[in-house]
Amino acid sequence: MNPYVPIFVMLAIGFGFAAFSVVAAVLSGPKRYNRAKLSAYECGIEPSPQAAGGGRFPVKYFLTAMLFIVFDIEIVFLYPWAVSFNQLGLFGLIEMAIFIATVFVAYAYIWRRGGLEWD
Repeated sequence: MNPYVPIFVMLAIGFGFAAFSVVAAVLSGPKRYNRAKLSAYECGIEPSPQAAGGGRFPVKYFLTAMLFIVFDIEIVFLYPWAVSFNQLGLFGLIEMAIFIATVFVAYAYIWRRGGLEWD
């Protein structure tokens, strides 16, 4: 149990800071609300009326977000490989070539389907 004490202390400090932040925000936050503060912020443009239920977003927004996440995660996998490139040798080079080939196939597929075009 002795090696875990610093971890528990850090967790307690983290939870304590989170609880303190929430309580401080509630106590020090503004109490008066008016129409201007409760309205949606749209960069100075009057918000357009939406359909009942909040309206629908085009699927293109979600596809773009998913593409960003997929390619961002794939790039994150390149950093550890680049750091330990000398220790991995030929095996690491071949494995990374296979990985990049699969990424390129996914990129080419998305490009061909028009997923990168913003209309």
